[in-house]
Amino acid sequence: MSTANLTRAETAARAAAVTVRAYRVELDLGDAPNPANPGFATTTAMEFDATAGETWLDFVGASVESVTVNGTAVDVEYDGARITLQGLAGSNTVVVRATGAYSRSGEGLHRFVDPVDGQTYLYTQYEPADARRVFACFEQPDMKAPFTFAVTAPTGWEVVSNRPVAARVENGDRRRVEFSPTLPISTYITAIVAGPYHRVESEWSRDDLTVPLGVLCRASLAPYLDADTILEVTRQGLDFFAEHFDHPYPWGKYDQVFVPEYNLGAMENPGCVTFTEAYVFRGAATAAQYEGRANTILHEMAHMWFGDLVTMVWWDDLWLKESFADYMGALASAEATEWSDAWVAFANRRKAWAYSQDQLPTTHPIVADIVDLETAKLNFDGITYAKGASVLKQLVAYVGRDAFFAGARRYFREHAYGNTTLADLLAELSASSGRDLDGWARAWLQTTGVSTLSVEPGPDGVVIVQTDPRPHRLAVGLYDFDENGDLVRRDRVEVDLVEAHTPVALPDAPLRLLNDGDLTYAKVRLDAESLATVERSLDRVVDPLARGLIWSALWNATRDGELDPRRYLGVVRAFAPAESNIALLTAATTNAAFAVGHYLPDGDRDLWRGEWLESCWAALWSAEPGSGAQLVWVRAVAAAATVDDRFAADVRGILDGDTAAPDGLTLDPDLRWLLWTALAATGHADAGDLDAELAGDGTASGRTAHLRALTARPDPDVKAAAWVSALTDTTLTNDHLDATIGGFRAGERRDLLARHDDAYFASIAEVWARRSIEIARRIVVGLFPASDSLDAVDDWLAAQGDAPAALRRLVVEQRDHLARDLRVRAAVTGLD
Repeated sequence: MSTANLTRAETAARAAAVTVRAYRVELDLGDAPNPANPGFATTTAMEFDATAGETWLDFVGASVESVTVNGTAVDVEYDGARITLQGLAGSNTVVVRATGAYSRSGEGLHRFVDPVDGQTYLYTQYEPADARRVFACFEQPDMKAPFTFAVTAPTGWEVVSNRPVAARVENGDRRRVEFSPTLPISTYITAIVAGPYHRVESEWSRDDLTVPLGVLCRASLAPYLDADTILEVTRQGLDFFAEHFDHPYPWGKYDQVFVPEYNLGAMENPGCVTFTEAYVFRGAATAAQYEGRANTILHEMAHMWFGDLVTMVWWDDLWLKESFADYMGALASAEATEWSDAWVAFANRRKAWAYSQDQLPTTHPIVADIVDLETAKLNFDGITYAKGASVLKQLVAYVGRDAFFAGARRYFREHAYGNTTLADLLAELSASSGRDLDGWARAWLQTTGVSTLSVEPGPDGVVIVQTDPRPHRLAVGLYDFDENGDLVRRDRVEVDLVEAHTPVALPDAPLRLLNDGDLTYAKVRLDAESLATVERSLDRVVDPLARGLIWSALWNATRDGELDPRRYLGVVRAFAPAESNIALLTAATTNAAFAVGHYLPDGDRDLWRGEWLESCWAALWSAEPGSGAQLVWVRAVAAAATVDDRFAADVRGILDGDTAAPDGLTLDPDLRWLLWTALAATGHADAGDLDAELAGDGTASGRTAHLRALTARPDPDVKAAAWVSALTDTTLTNDHLDATIGGFRAGERRDLLARHDDAYFASIAEVWARRSIEIARRIVVGLFPASDSLDAVDDWLAAQGDAPAALRRLVVEQRDHLARDLRVRAAVTGLD
């Protein structure tokens, strides 16, 4: 195993032998704008106690120039990932002078040059273990310490870190910024952001506490930054969490920075939260997009307590921060912001992610067995986030909201600036609620899988049947038509489920909805009468949460091969144009496109590609001008038009200005690129067309979209070049790699792509060995062949029994997705 892949056992041993007292990190980024300079000087001075004479520091960089132990220079023992330290005393000061490498993959210190103005921007991203790409450290979450950062950067740059600036000195064309020491934090949530960022300032006050607020983005994006909206959500969230957690915001300031080429949605660095630039909307955005951004802002803010103030010992308990943040993001959105329907999107979108992940053969308990960093990297998934949050929602109902928050307050008071495990949290929640939660934890946190609930006839009425039995507290909603013809809840029956079969007295109703109110984590099925009602009258269901649960039930049944995907598509075509909740509409159109491409046999697929495109086209032209629905439908048109060209001339006419666009539709650059990519994928746009579009949008987003569109062209030589580039071009940034893979896959032309299947399986082991895990994961997942057989992947798995566990996991998951596609197609064929 590579020494870069830290294990739980060895880090636990190191934590037992070493106690870190303080870090001081100095970075010289003054030459960052020079593209010929691949690296930067990094100096770390750390103070720590040790009970053993030897340990190691983590560092992944270009070189280590010197190591000093307690004032004495020692030989450098460095293998590219670890610096060995010997001759340690009880108390030590170690200084490491090294050279780090600027990143193009979003890991470590990422360097980006804005094509609009040529300016250079830097930011760090570390989770789970990439701080070692920037400075030498003990890279594990349970070795917390105060950090003092000092950064040299070009004059005029903004330099931001976790804490406020303590001193700033100008020296010619250089600026040296030193920050106040942090409170004890883990390495992975330290942060540095540097560059000519545009900054908007404000503040938030409560009681005797005033917190400076900052919102930053690249200068060229400043015209699109709606900082006032972001700051409003920020203040609402700080008010909400201050009231509910009863622990003052501890980090001194609150900067939020939108950064380019970001691998995540956001990262909870205390006092310096980083976000993807996708949340700076340079064109029209739907209400669902604004809601999603607000949810992310509040998710990261919850981490200031869950994760930053109190941190898991090791990545087994990643859920202690991510599940809580996911739950709190939705709760705060619903109760503190204008997005009062946040639980609708959670029930429909976030839980769909969890259900899908939980049905894979690689599913894992919420409290997972994380043996090493490679495993940890892949566990930032739907189980840890959305399933964990769903289970927490049920826990709040089980112990009571007051007891839950009382337990959270006890948890913060008892473990502030420390590290915890599951047992620590359960102890505080049990103390506040008076309930023994060990049984609940065993049933929900330490098991895998998702139950499926259905209503079936029983000997004395009906029974609720659940697969994979576990305890549920849920409600069954009984819906009937009112005098206006709307479907409204007439009654609600609350039920406790434990066994596989639970008799229950349920009156007849046109629609019986299991898990009404979304109280538990389970897939539900609609009984035959309810399904018939939905197929006739889904648009008459007034409650958006109930509609969301129905949409979810239909989709889960389709994915599981129990509902003919053509019936699902029929429901979408009939009722999606009338769906008023934009999050539900977005999910329905996305799922419909997926069903056409993945779940239908060849003959049906070709027919439905056209049928679906025509439905999207008609809905686009009938949507309210300038509405969120219109945006959803034009994006759906663009997606459908990548595999069917019947409206290519119309789309081309709209882009060229020869044909009027639908009233109210603004063809912003991002939307134009979606439509050009569709034309390129179907052979109706060439390189000259795409180059001409790029001339009008030479931004970073435009260049990435141009690359995707170029590689989307249905030409064997284009696809072959894209294939080679994705596998071998190490100069591609993370975003450009995604664009290359996305263009390669556009249109899913198996006649063009199948020739690369054998090369995929011959290459992925080498890719995994020589590329970073972030880049390798994108290649392994993105290029997996969508073939009509499992033979090739099964042969690889049989032959590669000793492949790294994380690589095998990714391949096994992709195999399972393909197996599901083939299984559902076979079921459809059997129905004909």
